[in-house]
Amino acid sequence: MAAKPKLHYTRGRGKMESIRWLLAAAGVEFEEQFIETKEDLEKLRNDGVLLFQQVPMVEIDGMRMVQTRAILSYIAAKYNLYGKDLKERAWIDMYVEGTTDLMGMIIYLPFQPADTKEKNLALIIERATTRYFPVYEKALKDHGQDYLVGNKLSWADIHLLEAILMTEECKPDILSAFPLLQAFKGRISNIPTIKKFLQPGSQRKPPTDEKFIAVVRKIFNI
Repeated sequence: MAAKPKLHYTRGRGKMESIRWLLAAAGVEFEEQFIETKEDLEKLRNDGVLLFQQVPMVEIDGMRMVQTRAILSYIAAKYNLYGKDLKERAWIDMYVEGTTDLMGMIIYLPFQPADTKEKNLALIIERATTRYFPVYEKALKDHGQDYLVGNKLSWADIHLLEAILMTEECKPDILSAFPLLQAFKGRISNIPTIKKFLQPGSQRKPPTDEKFIAVVRKIFNI
């Protein structure tokens, strides 16, 4: 039996959370080796297991993979969540890049100075409702299927649900003008593997709080 993937990261969401989501949606059990101190990170660097001296790092199939995008695309392809051909893969990539941009803004929000947070939160909401969500709403309407690409679950759907839930933490009624995305959220949330990941006690991480920010600043010297 193959070893479970092992994820090396902090106890928070950050760039690893999308990897946790994708593995969980694929029904893959994984282990986590948490980086809790600056020394933990230095040990990984000194052991030569971080290709670019950075985390996330995932041990999977005999590889020590780094670079979030590379890890995600490998997992998506391995578990048949990456479309049936190059064109579908291209659409999945485009949709994922959009949700990555939106989630990136949200991930960095808690680390910003208090005087810029309000302005940046307003920008996240504005971008979500005028730039990103209209694209996915239209895609679902034009495609006429339950999923964004083809007629089966893909990485794009999983990433979009993660982005929706993160954006709702910023503004709970953010989907009010997007009925197809509301229905999409309900459908994808009820896929058994995803439903399990959304239950309390799963390996999904909570929103970033002040305590976690202090830990991250110490570990990464920021």
